[in-house]
Amino acid sequence: MVSNDVEALAVCESCDALLLTAKARVIAPLRVLRRDEDDYLVFTEPELGERVRHELLRFRFAAKAEIEPEEHDAWLVLGGEEVLDARPEGEEVDDETFERWRIESGIPRWGREIDDRVLPAEAGLTETHVSFSKGCYPGQEPIARQHYRGKLNRRLRVLEVEGDDVPAYDAEIRFDEKIVGRVTSALPGRALGYVRTEVPDDAELRIGSARARLH
Repeated sequence: MVSNDVEALAVCESCDALLLTAKARVIAPLRVLRRDEDDYLVFTEPELGERVRHELLRFRFAAKAEIEPEEHDAWLVLGGEEVLDARPEGEEVDDETFERWRIESGIPRWGREIDDRVLPAEAGLTETHVSFSKGCYPGQEPIARQHYRGKLNRRLRVLEVEGDDVPAYDAEIRFDEKIVGRVTSALPGRALGYVRTEVPDDAELRIGSARARLH
């Protein structure tokens, strides 16, 4: 059902994965932890939990599997792994500091960079969330076709933005007066957005009245 090879996980190992439509649009990003030989914890964004459970139940067919909701606390250690149900040591950063780290690192987030308009490869998710050697799953054919034979029209990029104004979500990115992308997340001086792949790395871009460059 998911895009990564969770059966290959050893007990206590985890991996990222995607739950996809048949056309490879993202239903939910996942983290899958193998707690025992036949016990997996699948966690996702809080607002997507019931949707994930519904999709897994809908495709369960005759498999002898129980799918039950659980609630957990999780912390992301900057530059490290996610920690579940145990507060890690160190200083907790505020939301703006975390968001700046995420944007500058080019890490996509559900509801901003990841939604049903985006192909996983455009967000760089095929490098972290997809196995190209596992068995079938919904969305596998278009994922594999794009990977082996396709060409991306756009991809997620970090941008340097002049000035203190923060571009709005979905603000147009322009190059030579042509729309070449859109902003997905932004803070003063930095933004994440999807930019067409033919745009040169040294291009001078515009977001509204502000000048911007690919970082």
